[in-house]
Amino acid sequence: MPNPSRPRAAALTAVALLLSSLVAGCGGDAKGDDLTEQKLSWEDCPEPSQAQGGGNAPSPLANGDAWRCATMKAPLDWGDPRGDTIDIALVRAGARGDERRRIGSLLFNFGGPGGSGVTRLPASGETYEALRTRYDLVSFDPRGVGRSAGVRCQDDQRLDAFFQQDLTPDDAAERTALLDSTKEFNEACEEHSGKVLPHVRTTDAARDLDLMRQVLGDDKLYYFGISYGTELGGVYAHLFPKKVGRAVFDAVVDPTRTPEQNALAQAKGFQLALDNYAEDCAARSEGCAVGATAQDVKNRIAALLDDLDARPVPGIYPRELTQGTAINGILQALYSKELWPILTEGLQQAYAGDGRILTLLSDSLNGRSQNGEYSNRTAANVAINCADEKPRYSVAHIQRRLPEFRAASALFGESLAWGMAACAGWAVPGAADHPDVSAPGAAPILVVGNTGDPATPYEGARAMVRALGSGVGVELTFKGQGHGAYSRENKCVRTAVNGYLLDGKVPAAGTVCS
Repeated sequence: MPNPSRPRAAALTAVALLLSSLVAGCGGDAKGDDLTEQKLSWEDCPEPSQAQGGGNAPSPLANGDAWRCATMKAPLDWGDPRGDTIDIALVRAGARGDERRRIGSLLFNFGGPGGSGVTRLPASGETYEALRTRYDLVSFDPRGVGRSAGVRCQDDQRLDAFFQQDLTPDDAAERTALLDSTKEFNEACEEHSGKVLPHVRTTDAARDLDLMRQVLGDDKLYYFGISYGTELGGVYAHLFPKKVGRAVFDAVVDPTRTPEQNALAQAKGFQLALDNYAEDCAARSEGCAVGATAQDVKNRIAALLDDLDARPVPGIYPRELTQGTAINGILQALYSKELWPILTEGLQQAYAGDGRILTLLSDSLNGRSQNGEYSNRTAANVAINCADEKPRYSVAHIQRRLPEFRAASALFGESLAWGMAACAGWAVPGAADHPDVSAPGAAPILVVGNTGDPATPYEGARAMVRALGSGVGVELTFKGQGHGAYSRENKCVRTAVNGYLLDGKVPAAGTVCS
């Protein structure tokens, strides 16, 4: 799903490091039909690159099995499959069960768009360990992400400045500053990654998925898509309905909405999550450190954001906690109920003039490591969204829509509305108002919606089921909090999903887990 703090840009800069990674992996000698015959060389995984988020090479799984990495060649331009190629980075943990019961490879996309699957799957591998009894677990960096021809726009210093800027302009001067920075960011993307930008659409990534399926030796695609990964899975099902094997969509993007409608739905979703956080905090027997009642909690957060708009407080030196940084930090904490205690502590700190925890939460959302380096999550997010999304929203249009966004969320509506300007002047035209996921004839796809999901509101699951078509989508509801359902460790959800992926048992449509 689009990041709720979608980049509105910082300033243009030319850095040798960025120029050297103009189109990582372009070139190669595998052409046309030869690509389906390529053999992957699985080797020890290297340390993640800066574009992937940095850090250490993945640790072995609990039983000692190692993660292995490989590179697959794919056409840069699927319209010219015998032309230049790019490298698609993959990671795998082999099936640990009886080889005779192995089904194939289960491919994961964790969303974003812009997230590195090569780093995310090993980081959360234990969550999916039960599925390894019959599948190789495989993920990848989609094109434009990480080590897969990763899009490059701006350097770390400029991104630091961008993520501190005002996301809710109050006057003409602030609007001009925000729009100018968007223009500069978008021009930087074109300068450093212009060759890749026309080829990072979700339809391109779906074709990569089908090539991956063939190279991995599977007759059908077995797939687990989360957040934006559900949109990718839906597009795949539309393009290759007869190649869909067992597939699960969790934290479902509504494929029927325009970007504006999705932004408004996110405003409502994050407001609902904030309401739930405030009620949970106020109901605690030891009392809520940030407000006496749920409404008091929300009022104090609103007052904090107003104060930060005028007077930022120290964050992580030399950066300050600005209103924009605080909004991003709060959004990040609302993705998971497990982060609510950290949000409470961060708000307490901020009231006392210390913005470090909220800054750390914002850094997590935006892909900034502790050494000050950014992954390319932001750049990839904008590039993929702007290549996919046809609408380009003007300032006048956004201003007309502001009242409805504010009504949806007094805290988040305005920043999400201005986020719609992110694709203004983008070098590549958008593909469509919304993706086509109709997949008549496809095998059943299990569609899992979480009633308390802020980033992909629950209504999206039902819309996906309808859009996939009769007899394809099977809806499962989880009454919970946070982004996604399977990762919440709910026994009912795990049993239903595992039963389908491992044994082909399709749960009854309309099943509810709580």
